[in-house]
Amino acid sequence: MGDEPLIRWRWVRRNWSDEILPALGDHIVLCGISVLIALAISIPIGIAITRYRRAQTPVMFLTGLLYTIPSLSFFAILITFPGVKIGRTPAIIALVAYSLLVLIRNTVVGIDSVPRETIEAARGMGLTSSQILRQVELPLALPIIVAGIRIATVSAIGIATIAAYINAGGLGTLIFRGIDRDFPTQILIGAGLATLLSVLVDFGLLAVERWLRPWSRRAAARAA
Repeated sequence: MGDEPLIRWRWVRRNWSDEILPALGDHIVLCGISVLIALAISIPIGIAITRYRRAQTPVMFLTGLLYTIPSLSFFAILITFPGVKIGRTPAIIALVAYSLLVLIRNTVVGIDSVPRETIEAARGMGLTSSQILRQVELPLALPIIVAGIRIATVSAIGIATIAAYINAGGLGTLIFRGIDRDFPTQILIGAGLATLLSVLVDFGLLAVERWLRPWSRRAAARAA
């Protein structure tokens, strides 16, 4: 037993297309759907908060409260609701809830970071409030919003591994099966791919964030 390799590459090759790749695909789909839904909810709420400041405290309190619930407890609570069965649905609900705080906060911070003189200049050119939002505020706020997407997505990738406990699929399935079988190869492949996915997404979104900040690139180039 002690002489056995930590990773059995023969098992990896044999199960790559039937078990490992489907788990990776399920993980990507689960996290992608969750973050997209969270974005569709968060950006309108963030915009509304910048217009109606009284809503900021209760919204941030509620989303902050959701963020503090331990993930396994959250999944357990959700599957007790009538009509909610174990599987992908409660996992998506939980991942969306965990993403709201950072996405709403970054939307608000991004819009607030737009200089007032820029908005006044746009207004002086005859742009309406909705045109200023679409053509000035959101484009300038986009780098900060993408930074929030980066944090939310990486967090979702990590939390989604636990969602396999409620049959939501994903790379956590490999981890839990490996634990049940006392099979380190399966555990390491699941954990390793989840880590690699997080790193790739993090670097990819970081590159997008920097691309959306051309002024930062020019400043770095001058400093060099």
